[in-house]
Amino acid sequence: MIVLQIMLVLFSYLLLAAHFLRAGAILMMLLSFGLLALLFVRQPWAARVLQGWLLFGAVVWILTAIMTAVERAGRGRPALRMLLIMGAVAAVTVLAAWTLQRGRLRQYFNLPPSDATESSPSA
Repeated sequence: MIVLQIMLVLFSYLLLAAHFLRAGAILMMLLSFGLLALLFVRQPWAARVLQGWLLFGAVVWILTAIMTAVERAGRGRPALRMLLIMGAVAAVTVLAAWTLQRGRLRQYFNLPPSDATESSPSA
């Protein structure tokens, strides 16, 4: 299961790097690739940095979808399918960030339990 979780994170990072490359943002693309090295750092801060970049990426996908939809509407072209696809990509990116907080990856990065029931002391 941990392999699938890592593959989802890896896929999201590579897709975001490809987006930055297409947009000409070479530094952002290199940063996306460089941050993947944090998958080998088994510390909570590394997971938080990975999650932060993924959430930033989801915002980038949403803003790109909105800008592209406005541009397409201005040209009289349909935008619904593009919005659905880019919305799905943003959702998968958020799912990848959430995955770092759950299951075996939570243990891998030594993150504290996220559920209140798991972290509350027994009386």
